[in-house]
Amino acid sequence: MADVIKMPRMSDTMEEGVIVSWLVKEGDTVSSGDTLAEVETDKATMELDSYFDGILLHIAVKEGAVPIDGVIAVIGEEGEDWKAAIEGESSSQPKKEEKKENKEEKTEKTEKTEKTEEVQESAPSAKESVPAMAASKSAPTPAISQSTSNGRIKISPLAKSMANDAGIALDAISGTGDNGRIIKRDIEEYIKNPPATSQTATGKSLPQIGTVKGEDSEVPTSQMRKTIARRLSESKFTAPHFYLTMEINMTNTWDSRKSLNEIADVKISFNDLVVKAAAAALKKHPAVNSSWLGDSIRYNGNINIGVAVAVEDGLLVPVIKNADQKSLSYINQEVKELAGKAKVKKLGMDEMQGNTFTISNLGMFGIEEFTAIINPPDACILAVGGIIEKPIVDNGEIKVGKMMKVTLSCDHRVVDGATGSEFLNTLKSLLEDPIRLLV
Repeated sequence: MADVIKMPRMSDTMEEGVIVSWLVKEGDTVSSGDTLAEVETDKATMELDSYFDGILLHIAVKEGAVPIDGVIAVIGEEGEDWKAAIEGESSSQPKKEEKKENKEEKTEKTEKTEKTEEVQESAPSAKESVPAMAASKSAPTPAISQSTSNGRIKISPLAKSMANDAGIALDAISGTGDNGRIIKRDIEEYIKNPPATSQTATGKSLPQIGTVKGEDSEVPTSQMRKTIARRLSESKFTAPHFYLTMEINMTNTWDSRKSLNEIADVKISFNDLVVKAAAAALKKHPAVNSSWLGDSIRYNGNINIGVAVAVEDGLLVPVIKNADQKSLSYINQEVKELAGKAKVKKLGMDEMQGNTFTISNLGMFGIEEFTAIINPPDACILAVGGIIEKPIVDNGEIKVGKMMKVTLSCDHRVVDGATGSEFLNTLKSLLEDPIRLLV
């Protein structure tokens, strides 16, 4: 019987894969181990290999997104009925379809609930519905003033809030709701099609400015961007973040790096020094090198530092395994190699897993200070800013110092303020006296 090829789970966070291209075509003979297609996952573009021998009878999805376990091809003997194989596979999963229908039904109910407020806001009351319908049959209904007899403007709370945010004078709008009441769609229409001159809430007229209408564009969300959005949303809204910022005098590190690079074959970067210092600090503070598991906290035995790398579709985090045991030159070479693979999405799964701590450095982009979202399963992430020359007080004298700000984002379920502060103080002492990193 023909074998059905399904979309495999090619990473621990993958929910669907995107078929980029097929390397074989229908009718080709394939063997176990042959590469069938290139698939974009949430982390990299990977090769999909065959586990079967035979002829590629049918390609179900030429290109595009396919969910995990979705049918993508059929391999069998020449002349076999590939349709029967797919139908047999579909009939064996009725429960999955039933769950999907229930989920869609639940989503539909939710959407209806969310629209209730808007419907109630714009719909006429039961007492006035019959006259309103009758009037619409006989003649167009003239616009009704939105002011009551005492001069108060009738407006829904939502519309009022929207008008205040947009700086729109309420007396410039005609309401289309019940008895001339201003509702949400009136504000939206006014913003979309303003009059030649519009009044703000201050009463001052603003001249109409001519504009060239631009065209909106939509780009399909990549698998990587979907996963970044999902994982970071889960982290931000699940883990209670708090932040600790410290300024470090990098003058000695600056001078030491310059001396090292004059004699070394490998040019050490500031990021290499931060990775090495963080690894040494984690060794002294194992509580920071930990993970929240729900029913327990895992204190990781190895120090594996993830280094965030910006790529075209978002962010990848290759991992420097056992960073505390590696020299500065080795860290430099490994970071360069992994970053190069990340840029072309050729990182292996083992090169992106096992992180116990993460460093995100935006100093090279001119960012002085920022906060980062924790990268699960880590308990902390270190955000590194740029090195800025500024006046500092040193032994009672004003000097020019090379200062760098770092911010530690902590999961309060695992790491407390004092623990995080102790880690940062150790990191600071190591970077302000970098000779200790070479011991």
